[in-house]
Amino acid sequence: MMADPASLTDIRACVFDAYGTLFDVAAAASRSSPALDGRHQELSALWRSKQLEYTWLRSLRGDYVDFWHITGEALDFAMASLGFEDPALRTRLMELYFTLDAYPEVPHTLRRLRAAGLRCAILSNGSPSMLIAAVQQAGLEDDLDEAISVDPIGIYKPHPSVYQLAVDRLRVEARQICFLSSNYWDVSGAAYFGFRVVWINRSGARRDPTPGEPEFEVTSLDALPALLGIAEGEANDV
Repeated sequence: MMADPASLTDIRACVFDAYGTLFDVAAAASRSSPALDGRHQELSALWRSKQLEYTWLRSLRGDYVDFWHITGEALDFAMASLGFEDPALRTRLMELYFTLDAYPEVPHTLRRLRAAGLRCAILSNGSPSMLIAAVQQAGLEDDLDEAISVDPIGIYKPHPSVYQLAVDRLRVEARQICFLSSNYWDVSGAAYFGFRVVWINRSGARRDPTPGEPEFEVTSLDALPALLGIAEGEANDV
């Protein structure tokens, strides 16, 4: 943690990145480990790296395609790079990515926040169909007010217009939104935009020297209610 928890006050909504924050991006490759000859971690890391790289390239070039298309392109690169030429395996990996597992603490955390009167939403690069499928797979339909995709504006994070989507959809000022992401580039972008930001640093990553810093750094969403001053079992009107 990086500041006095009492400083994270006047929050009306919590907005979460999806991939790597609520949903485990390594789950698809992990569940296919035998078919990947035990190289699932290598494939997952390369797949994720190229997936993000392609969103940034597409945003800079102005030739948007949705995240599902980009996810497939990134997987094709990763499989070819590691020598996997198996159309059935590709299909299986894409199917698994469509319904990724949520991290274990996610449902309980969201329910505590909602019980305390906070609005909860996803703000994600994911296409609408991907977000709907992941939310349903995790059983989070009743725990989220919105699942906001970049798709309507045709540009990816960390463009400021993406963060503005949450302000507009939730009708909450940026300074009253607590934004959470496991991706530091997303943390930086959201903080620079004006959100109150918590970095969910699950992997022990180093910070990048870019403008926009989180107010808190934690390793799991379990820590969030305490940062917001929510006691176990508490329900308030916020």
